[in-house]
Parts: sequence; C-alpha cells; structure tokens
Amino acid sequence: VQLQASGGGLVQTGGSLRLSCAASGRTFLSFAMGWFRQAPGKEREFIASINSNGEHTYYADSVKGRFTTYRDNAKNTAYLQMNNLQPADTAVYYCAAHRFMIYSDDGNIDYWGQGTLVTVSS
Repeated sequence: VQLQASGGGLVQTGGSLRLSCAASGRTFLSFAMGWFRQAPGKEREFIASINSNGEHTYYADSVKGRFTTYRDNAKNTAYLQMNNLQPADTAVYYCAAHRFMIYSDDGNIDYWGQGTLVTVSS
C-alpha cells in the first residue's frame, strides 16, 4: 500500500492542524493506521493509532486529550486532528499502515508514508 501524508505546516502555540494520510494500492480496510513523529535530534516516537474498522484508538500520553485520529474507509484516508499544539509538537509526522493494531514503534511496521513537517511557533 502507498501512503501519502499531507496537512503539515506552521502554526502558532495553541493552534490546530489536521493531517491526512491517503492510501492507495492494497485494501485500506485490511490495515490499522498509525501516526508517528520525529523531532529534530530525537528518535521517532509513536503517537496514535486506529484499528481497521475505526472502533479502537490508542494514544501516547504525550498527545492524549489533544490529538484525535479517525479514518474514512470510503475515502481510504486516515486523519490526525491536532489541537492545542505546543512547540514540543514540532516534528516531522509520519503515517503508517500495519496488519495489526499499532501500540508502539517496534520496528515492524508494514508500510510507511513520507513525512509532513509540523512547526509550532512560540
């Protein structure tokens, strides 16, 4: 499956952005979707995931209550709504697809999209 992430940009502290991850190729419904980010000089970090039918989500503590992930299987697209953004959220954000629900960055993710940069100014 090919993944195309979009929606990054520059936002002020407290602002919001919505990232999209459009999938093509193999059946989107077969995959759980995950979101990860990598800040400058830091390791990649898991932040959110959603199972294949959209009924189950999971979030890292760092974004819980501020970020929401959801999906539209009719559009083959997953989303990450990010609210109350802080400078610490500045990173390149990646979407990913996996056969199983994603709970961490364990190095076994099936497919990755390219990153989209989110910059939060103070």
